[in-house]
Amino acid sequence: MQTIEQPIAPREDKLFDTTIHRRQTRAVKVGSVTIGGNNPVVVQSMINEDTLDIDGSVAGIRRLHEIGCEIVRVTVPSMAHARALAEIKQKLADTYQPVPLVADVHHNGMKIALEVAKHVDKVRINPGLYVFEKPKGDRTEYSQTEFEEIGAKIKETLEPLVISLRDQGKAMRIGVNHGSLAERMLFTYGDTPEGMVESALEFIRICESLDFKNLIISLKASRVPVMLSAYRLMVKKMDELGMSYPLHLGVTEAGDGEYGRIKSTAGIGTLLAEGIGDTIRVSLTEAPEKEIPVCYSILQALGLRKTMVEYVACPSCGRTLFNLEEVLHKVREATKHLTGLDIAVMGCIVNGPGEMADADYGYVGRQPGFISLYRGREEIRKVPEAEGVEQLIQLIKDDGKWVDP
Repeated sequence: MQTIEQPIAPREDKLFDTTIHRRQTRAVKVGSVTIGGNNPVVVQSMINEDTLDIDGSVAGIRRLHEIGCEIVRVTVPSMAHARALAEIKQKLADTYQPVPLVADVHHNGMKIALEVAKHVDKVRINPGLYVFEKPKGDRTEYSQTEFEEIGAKIKETLEPLVISLRDQGKAMRIGVNHGSLAERMLFTYGDTPEGMVESALEFIRICESLDFKNLIISLKASRVPVMLSAYRLMVKKMDELGMSYPLHLGVTEAGDGEYGRIKSTAGIGTLLAEGIGDTIRVSLTEAPEKEIPVCYSILQALGLRKTMVEYVACPSCGRTLFNLEEVLHKVREATKHLTGLDIAVMGCIVNGPGEMADADYGYVGRQPGFISLYRGREEIRKVPEAEGVEQLIQLIKDDGKWVDP
């Protein structure tokens, strides 16, 4: 997918500044993609094929990558799944192209993680599950000694993976989930954003003690207020500690349909607008390919990536001189394959030219049966409504901005 990438503007303390000033973070390479630094926000998703299905997994990864997913995650619940990644990676290279891959490792997965680290560009671990603590039904607290003993065990099991990734120049995502905090974190901090942040910091400190900083951090929750609080607290703590790791944003288990999209946008979009976040994944209970348009729509709406036409359209009123919904649909269908343009469809001449002033092209109701076509603020021609879409396309072609679908 062709994109026009928006550079990060320098910070300016100006009232009414409309630029999003992204938090400066470390640049972390994941295969051919770099997360953080001055790079655009990266789009991710995850295939739902069983990784043992080599052909199915390759097809799923390719489908996602072809529509703009820049990093693809797979799950590796066993050693057999981890070894299958070698075949998947090779088949992608032979039949398509290399794609940055991330492996998800859970539940005492040190051996699995060490194997899969040979074949992928990033390993994602969940601190609440990487060293599983068997709950004790009669426990009322963790002593400091018990807390530290488990911490030492975590370091012992994590160290080989950290060294492997460090020596290969690969990356790790420390992916905390609100719903799977370790028991001792729950007893110590409660089921809170603070517990999520402390869980991440424990793993970060282990990595730093081994001189490994190719880290991406996530603190996902299924409830938007918890997710927002966790990420904001993480930024505050990292700033205090002199850390600048890039953040992977997401609302986990957002569901499906309109509400799943709104919920994801509420969480991801809010943080991005605050300058927080370097890579995103929208988690929908739908085919993974449905997640990518939502990611790009969020980024486009905030002006962080421009990957499609931006359509400006009035909501319609009594002054509207044509079927606005129908015409907008026709204009969108004719031009949706283009990149980097702003096109306005406005119902009347009263407010239309002023409200669409920032658009590259405008389609405005002039009088019954006729519309005016604009280039920026300049009215170019008046044409019969029946020829409006065709003439709009011709105007774009005249300006050399048209490409065939």
